[in-house]
Amino acid sequence: MILHSTFLFIGTTEVMFILFIVVMVFGADKIPDIARGMGKGMRTLRDATNDLKSEISKTTEKNGLNTTEHTKAFTDEVKKVKDELEETIGSVKRKL
Repeated sequence: MILHSTFLFIGTTEVMFILFIVVMVFGADKIPDIARGMGKGMRTLRDATNDLKSEISKTTEKNGLNTTEHTKAFTDEVKKVKDELEETIGSVKRKL
């Protein structure tokens, strides 16, 4: 069995084809500028996400909310629903 590496459900061949098209459309000299712009955009997005997280943390601390309790309760509820779903799916699989 041959295993191929995948990235976002795209195989190596597809990635190479996409890169070939990008080079043909933009040219080899523009690719570093495009990559630099994408890197700056990703950094901006990461900084905005971190700012949002810190603002939420500050607000919850200011209002006296304990996020760990809410997170644990939410996680427990999700786990309970997941277990119930797996039990239901298991019984359906056995019937088939």
